[in-house]
Amino acid sequence: MDSFNDLTTPATLLATRRSGKARDMVAPGPDAAQLAAILGAAARVPDHGKLAPWRFVVIDDRAAFGTMLEAAYRADKPEAGRLELEAVAQFATQAPCLVAVLSRVDAASHIPAWEQELSAGAAIMQLLNAAHAHGFVGNWLTGWACYSAAVTAALGRPGDRIAGFVYLGTQAKSLEERPRPVMADVVSRWPAGS
Repeated sequence: MDSFNDLTTPATLLATRRSGKARDMVAPGPDAAQLAAILGAAARVPDHGKLAPWRFVVIDDRAAFGTMLEAAYRADKPEAGRLELEAVAQFATQAPCLVAVLSRVDAASHIPAWEQELSAGAAIMQLLNAAHAHGFVGNWLTGWACYSAAVTAALGRPGDRIAGFVYLGTQAKSLEERPRPVMADVVSRWPAGS
């Protein structure tokens, strides 16, 4: 899996990265050495002030994670039905590997909070790129669990926020290309006409 899947240039590697669906991922996922390399690459992001305003939490015990998620969901939504609880269980167990990425703003720092939060987002994107470089597919998901105080408390420390859950594995189905923006709609020049 450590070959670059015939992605012989960095430009090709970046141009071919796509998100897979966590529910469609199968084994193998990254082994311990591959995951260490992926997380090491993810930590090499712009980080004004060298604050490392993010942390990676590898979810090893998926059954216990599912139990914690269900308890948090039931506490927030005591009227939750069977289908909702099945979705929570699937969230906990899909894909071979799961990494929660937590963001923490150092309010005492002179570095603006926005820059610290952007660094956390960059860490997730770099994690996805590194997984792709190792031959895996990744999926960055958020949803209710990212905003649950109980889930955040279980995974982090006071002041942490969950930036996302990153699922990693091997895609069981062919990835479909999604529509991309028309570059003229998202790129401009300043001053206009230059």
